[in-house]
Amino acid sequence: MKKRLWFNRTFATAYPIVEMIRNNPDNIAFEIFVTHPKRHSVMLQIADYAELEPTLDVPQYIDYCLSFCQKHKIDVFLPNYRLVEISQHIEEFERLGTQVMIAQEHQLLEDISDKGKLFQLFHDVPEVPLPAYQIVNTAEQFQSAYEQLKQNGDKVCFKPARGEGGAGFYVVEDQLDPFDRLFRSAHYQITPEEALRVLSTRETFDDIMVMEYLDQYEYSIDCLAYGGQLLAAVPRKKVEGRIRKLEHNEELLSIAEAVQQRLQLSYLYNVQIKYKDNVPKLLEINPRASGGMYASCRSGVNFPYLALKLLLTGKADVPVPKLDILTTHVEREIELVRFFE
Repeated sequence: MKKRLWFNRTFATAYPIVEMIRNNPDNIAFEIFVTHPKRHSVMLQIADYAELEPTLDVPQYIDYCLSFCQKHKIDVFLPNYRLVEISQHIEEFERLGTQVMIAQEHQLLEDISDKGKLFQLFHDVPEVPLPAYQIVNTAEQFQSAYEQLKQNGDKVCFKPARGEGGAGFYVVEDQLDPFDRLFRSAHYQITPEEALRVLSTRETFDDIMVMEYLDQYEYSIDCLAYGGQLLAAVPRKKVEGRIRKLEHNEELLSIAEAVQQRLQLSYLYNVQIKYKDNVPKLLEINPRASGGMYASCRSGVNFPYLALKLLLTGKADVPVPKLDILTTHVEREIELVRFFE
């Protein structure tokens, strides 16, 4: 009988991940279930079974997930949306016969999701360099942090301590041309006066990380781990546009190993690094498959299928990644054949 896999709300870039699981070298067939709140999501098209996902608060959403697994006899749940909250309820899913692909226990996932707490986990790990930073939640603290970093000669940026992707990220510029902001790519830039003016409208706000701006190349290191061991790591360099280089970089591979030794993660995760003055510094860690992981699979490592195989059987033959190759991707037309009201 086919194992049933469920992907809840996730990125469109998970489409090739489903394809890689289906086209696995062991020719094992799976039945794919997908839910998503957007009725035209391409993820709903690749599924064997799909339905619209309701928008609910956290307790209700957990109940929805448990009910979905029970109703559809899901064997493996691969959560993206509300991953940290779902990790609190692993035993409830297991009682239903559903295994959940989660990188670690709940409290550690909570800490990883908060950039300030994450950096504290590595303050004594010299193999994982950190940027200069401060965590603030008042306008006064923001001004103090900004001035201290500027005194050190650093260009300054800030972002929410909790959040995904580039939401809320700004580079602080002393001078900004209003014309450039209106018509050019300066939408992520802000003056210190404007930032302070906005932040001063609240007595306190959610934690913000104020840090030195890292101005060189950015890398994502896609990782596969199990049983405390890092089994594969592929440093993926953002070269330009859609061009990515899967790079053999001993410096970054050592960082991935140090991250694994400290956090003891399992299955799939992603370490984001950016360079400044030729020093790689930690940006964040995502305890899940990254949006660009499909590119790292060009190394010959089928990350999603191997993670699934480890979850189901506890063993897998992991090839040595083929690195120092350039990759890109092209648009692909997908006909929408499944419709939802």
